Amino acid sequence: MAEKTPYVPRPIDTQSVELAPEILALAERLAENAHDVWAVGRVREGWRYGPTRNDERKEHPDLVPYSELAESEKEYDRKTALETLKAIVALGFVVTPPQK
Repeated sequence: MAEKTPYVPRPIDTQSVELAPEILALAERLAENAHDVWAVGRVREGWRYGPTRNDERKEHPDLVPYSELAESEKEYDRKTALETLKAIVALGFVVTPPQK
């Protein structure tokens, strides 16, 4: 069997991307949505809330509303949302807030 080449991650370069304040607010909503999507998947798999993670009993302490998550958990979702929005802009797409 051939030796596998080591994986070298190459994310889209987003260092120079700056997002408008309206888009930063969108990132927070997307972070909340990412948590909800994750939670729906867990619940469908039979998971429920538990004070500590227990894979055998399918219990997880993060099966709570986004507003009740620890700040460190929210930050994980925020970073994912922000980097996704920055990648969209870096690839040449335009994210425009809706007209009020």
